Amino acid sequence: MYKIRKENEPPLATFEWGWRYHHIGIPTSEPIEGEIYLPQFRLYVSGFDSSPFGVEWMRYEADSPVNELIKMVPHIAFEVDDLDMELTRKKFNIITTPNSPGEGIRVAMIEHNGAPVELIEFNKKTSGSG
Repeated sequence: MYKIRKENEPPLATFEWGWRYHHIGIPTSEPIEGEIYLPQFRLYVSGFDSSPFGVEWMRYEADSPVNELIKMVPHIAFEVDDLDMELTRKKFNIITTPNSPGEGIRVAMIEHNGAPVELIEFNKKTSGSG
């Protein structure tokens, strides 16, 4: 399905597909100073704005509607130019359909080999990222 990757080669997602690393989301059960609450996901996030590596801590409430895999396993997130096109590029196992967690942002989550992967599309005109 995917070509065999040599140790000195970058992943297909970045090298051939053009995806850009955005962050890694790590589930935690410990409160962290400066958390931001996202009520629609019953989730607290922290660290993203201050981490030079894009590390974001994610603390979920017990009744969070987020997919269980995402709540248990760290995810990596990539910025893409066209979320819908990327989701149809391959036969990805979509575990969270496209949604908008904030103005100018669309995201979806896929699962690959047991790992959650987030795809993010920014509307450059409204998100302030361009």
